[in-house]
Amino acid sequence: MKKILHIMSSPKGESSASRKMGKKLVQQLLEKYADAKVVEYDLSRMKIPHLAENHINTFFKPAEQRTEKDRQDIAFSDRALLDLHHADILVVEAPMYNWNIPSTLKAYFDHIARAGHTFKYEYNGDSLLPTGLLKNKQAYIVTSSGGVYSEGKLKDYDFLTKYVTFFLELIGIEVTKVFRAEGQAIFGPEEALYRGIQRIVAEVEG
Repeated sequence: MKKILHIMSSPKGESSASRKMGKKLVQQLLEKYADAKVVEYDLSRMKIPHLAENHINTFFKPAEQRTEKDRQDIAFSDRALLDLHHADILVVEAPMYNWNIPSTLKAYFDHIARAGHTFKYEYNGDSLLPTGLLKNKQAYIVTSSGGVYSEGKLKDYDFLTKYVTFFLELIGIEVTKVFRAEGQAIFGPEEALYRGIQRIVAEVEG
């Protein structure tokens, strides 16, 4: 049985293009894997603490030395890691806000980027480099934007998909596809969404 981890980050609610795209993508995946189980993380509605000194100190403290407060401090991180380890497929909704991802998604990434859990450092010659520990998992990135960043003059400014792809691959997850509802300020929101959903239907067959 496949396990799908669906991560939503837009604060716009049901009017969000990235949420509509992500919902359609999950529907397509459920048609493909009828017995799949979906776990949802709506980051805009969850209380995700930005990393503070207590979180970082506890991450590197041996488990047997952690106090009850320590365990409470990293409870979200531990839960997020558990759901991530169990997932086979990730659907990551990452709408573009000021040329990057929403802060809630960055906070989520900070809580799952833990040495010994999702990556480890290894020497490659004289360099100490991170190696991903999450294997046999694939991810789909869903994004939305006012401009067109997949091609043309703005392509070099697509920091968002480059960063999300880099991060997921750094922890060992293969990025399979990037789906976009882009050009909303050019074509209009409905047309941009329609184009994005048509790509999902064409490329993720049920």
